[in-house]
Amino acid sequence: MSWFESLVLGLVQGLTEFLPVSSSAHLRLTAAFSGWHDPGAAFTAITQIGTEAAVLIYFRKDIGRIIAAWSRSLVDKGKREDHDAKMGWLVIVGSIPIGVLGVTLKDQIEGPFRDLRVTATMLVVVGIVIGIADRLAARDEKGGRHRAPKQRKTLEHLGIKDGLIYGLCQACALIPGVSRSGATISGGLFMGYRREAAARYSFLLAIPAVLASGVFELKDAMESGHVAWGPTLLATVIAFASGYAVIAWFMKYISTKSFMPFVWYRVALGIVIIALVATGVLSPHAAESAG
Repeated sequence: MSWFESLVLGLVQGLTEFLPVSSSAHLRLTAAFSGWHDPGAAFTAITQIGTEAAVLIYFRKDIGRIIAAWSRSLVDKGKREDHDAKMGWLVIVGSIPIGVLGVTLKDQIEGPFRDLRVTATMLVVVGIVIGIADRLAARDEKGGRHRAPKQRKTLEHLGIKDGLIYGLCQACALIPGVSRSGATISGGLFMGYRREAAARYSFLLAIPAVLASGVFELKDAMESGHVAWGPTLLATVIAFASGYAVIAWFMKYISTKSFMPFVWYRVALGIVIIALVATGVLSPHAAESAG
């Protein structure tokens, strides 16, 4: 991997990680359209450490409060009803599905799931799902001629059942094209949560899974010696900087705006990819990942 490739791919990772458009799909597509080797699942996982560092800093007050309350609840039963303590447990519970499936499906994630036809299909299908969830949320928020606006749930209403459903939605993002934020936020909207609440829990829920995946891939990469460390570290730093800017923008955007621009983008991109693969312009299979 060249330094220029790492710069571009790091920027793509940071710009798309927190938007409901699938960062893994965009990394795969950027490489395919540019004629580069597929950066691979390991590169994606390692650069995601950079974007998750952005989450840690942006939500540092929330995270610090949750960790402190959760730690106190371990020794003081009276603290277990505290909302922040519950959030700590719910992030752990919600991380179980992706942890189990990530290990179980590791070979598929690094192989068949990276087929461009799978990616394109997921872009379209999940885009439609996000669009339906967005419309349902908008209907509740605005009401109608004969219907009053409906109050949607906040994170105070989050329980183990909803936390596990969030976790299952997050696990779907193991398939490129799904989008971690798109799957979890739309899942939250279907369950009746407010947009900001769905997004906030989505970002917090991603922290253990992404950091664990990154460390796991980092360990494998160090043992194999097949990673270009300089370019990969540059991509990680760029992903951190651009990712932080996107979080700040996105959290303001979703409070008042619709997800429909992302929906139309996903569907259009998926259709274009399917057409290009069908006509032989793009190969559906990844070139061998470069070190």
